[in-house]
Amino acid sequence: MGMTGRQDWRVCVSIVPGFGRARFFRGIEISGMAEKIYRLTATAAAEGMRLDLFLAGEVEELSRGVARKIIDLGGTHVDGRRVGRCSFTVKSGQRIEVYLDGRSLAIGEIRAQDVLFQDPYLLVINKPAGMDFQPTPARYKGTVYAAVLRYLGSSGPGGRSSVDIGMVQRLDRDTSGVAIFSIHPRAHRGLTALFSDRRVRKHYLGLVDGQIPVKEGRISSLLARQHRTNKMKSVERGGKEAVTDYRVAEEFRRASLVEVQILTGRSHQIRVHFSESGHPLLGDTRYEGPDRLGDFLIPRQMLHALSLELDHPVTGEAHSFTAPLPGDMQGVIDFLRGDDPC
Repeated sequence: MGMTGRQDWRVCVSIVPGFGRARFFRGIEISGMAEKIYRLTATAAAEGMRLDLFLAGEVEELSRGVARKIIDLGGTHVDGRRVGRCSFTVKSGQRIEVYLDGRSLAIGEIRAQDVLFQDPYLLVINKPAGMDFQPTPARYKGTVYAAVLRYLGSSGPGGRSSVDIGMVQRLDRDTSGVAIFSIHPRAHRGLTALFSDRRVRKHYLGLVDGQIPVKEGRISSLLARQHRTNKMKSVERGGKEAVTDYRVAEEFRRASLVEVQILTGRSHQIRVHFSESGHPLLGDTRYEGPDRLGDFLIPRQMLHALSLELDHPVTGEAHSFTAPLPGDMQGVIDFLRGDDPC
């Protein structure tokens, strides 16, 4: 089974007193892209400077243009608070942190074609892969949360001045597919109850490494987060129940396409269960999945939230939402179908 030896390290960069320029304490890559944190303290000489000019002057790696993009994205924090204005005036003694997650500085958006359903109470989208669901230290804009707020603010009659959204479901950054939000106070409690009472049917498609001997079954365990690695793991006690039903839909020489239904919604549930069973998701290097098959590169973890079935929390009407398979995952399936031995 293909496995990688890639480790999960962070690049930490900090201003060292007496030097004035950023010095690297450690420089290792995550998934082929550098993740960095710059920690700086403004001196008296920086008093009154614009934030973008200050960053460009203190961090050799950052041009003013790049600094402006990072600030706009939400990756700059002053005295522990996120600052999104390039014109912010720096004061002596302020602690300034700059977070880079090693990914594109482009701001992702939710477009009209990404919307699967919308009424006054619910919004259902086809989440693109590569978008963080919630804001992180490195970015606010371009996360699904911020993109949904932006979309709702521009799609309402005349533009909506205030938007109230509820998030009861979260998809990992590199998982694509159906995601639902309540967008009206009347729907918040009802949608939360549907998920907490397990009255929502969640179906996924995944590509896993190798051929699974048992073609249909259930994986059940208690999942807990490991503080040292920040990864989820099955434990004998102290974790939360996680139940995953699966069926092999198509089998290839080096991988399997599986249909998955999760009865619970734990963090990384599908990823952990298949990894621990010896068949990690293709592209899921965090949980020992292969990032390539021979010379063929797997672009991301191959997991797609295919459909969501539930009764509307306000009207009671039955709904089923389906997101089409994205092109990158279809491309891997096409490769696997043609990957026959000579």
